[in-house]
Amino acid sequence: MSSLFKALVKGGHLVTGAAVLSVFALTVHAAGPVKAAFIYIGPTGDHGWTYSHDVGRKGVEAKMGDKVKTQYVENVPETADAERVIRDLAAKGNNIIFATSFGYMNSMEKVAKSFPKVAFMHATGYKTAKNFGTYDVRTYEGAYMLGVVAGKMSKTGKLGVVGSFPIPEVIRNIDAFTIGARSINPKATTRVIWVSTWFDPGKEREAALTLISQGADVLMQNTDSPAVVQAAEEKGIYAFGWDSDMTKFGPKAQLAASVLNWGVIYNQEIGKVAAGTWKPSQIWYGVKQGAINIDNFGTSTPADVKKLAEDRRDAIQAGKLHPFTGPLNDNSGKEIVAAGKTPTDADLGKWNVYVDGVEGTIPK
Repeated sequence: MSSLFKALVKGGHLVTGAAVLSVFALTVHAAGPVKAAFIYIGPTGDHGWTYSHDVGRKGVEAKMGDKVKTQYVENVPETADAERVIRDLAAKGNNIIFATSFGYMNSMEKVAKSFPKVAFMHATGYKTAKNFGTYDVRTYEGAYMLGVVAGKMSKTGKLGVVGSFPIPEVIRNIDAFTIGARSINPKATTRVIWVSTWFDPGKEREAALTLISQGADVLMQNTDSPAVVQAAEEKGIYAFGWDSDMTKFGPKAQLAASVLNWGVIYNQEIGKVAAGTWKPSQIWYGVKQGAINIDNFGTSTPADVKKLAEDRRDAIQAGKLHPFTGPLNDNSGKEIVAAGKTPTDADLGKWNVYVDGVEGTIPK
């Protein structure tokens, strides 16, 4: 992440070099125990995105003990109310505040200007300031590994994804999943149903059942509840844990899980505040840094499929494999990545195209 460039996109994640920020950075330091606050889009019991962030928060407490005091607010909508919550947490003396969903970006940017001695970190966004940084996990690496498993396990070659919102983050994951599957079965196709929510078990379930009725026999999701895995279990097909292990909701259905480890980032950033060395940075960690992994393989997953997925993971970790290395075409047949080339982080940050194998068009 050493390239220097401006954030030119309106949505999704765009990672820029930390050197851009350090020139104007404000060092944040806590005199006593670090007070760290977290803002969550859903409930801590969603068993997905918010759950994984809260596991990271608890991990910080376990590691740092009385050197840190954390608090969180869950179920905060991505509306003007987010600004009120963030402002309140800053006013209460928190040294660092983590906002864990894309829609909090503008609210956090406004509050950061009013509290220049507080560190603000926004997950999945691209805006920055002298006390405002960003962080993310390369979820597309996890999606690619799940796609490899799907390519091996699907009998029909028809895959389904329950999507949340058509932002670059989610589109990247759909594409990576499809690329992984087609590396095994070049004829595999992916159909997407968008539910326009991060967490709504009813809508997620309905979308999953619709995909199953259309012939999909392996499902992935970019939503937060275990409803997709539950629907797959009920209908006797396969699915994946997303962001965390969902085995208990589908012991026969779950083939594996893409598991996030936010603790890698939270321990690092809170530790910097404690040491007086925190400066805003733009973090995008993946398999290499231990921020994401394929894990929790199910009883339905053969040993050779597990080994294949883990071999791909190890190749990503070693820098020998990148899911988006060309040649890649979009689903109209137009070349988007030339043979042997790999998109930059800037390219991936504004990714907004379906690759070959994904059916349909991206919603406006």
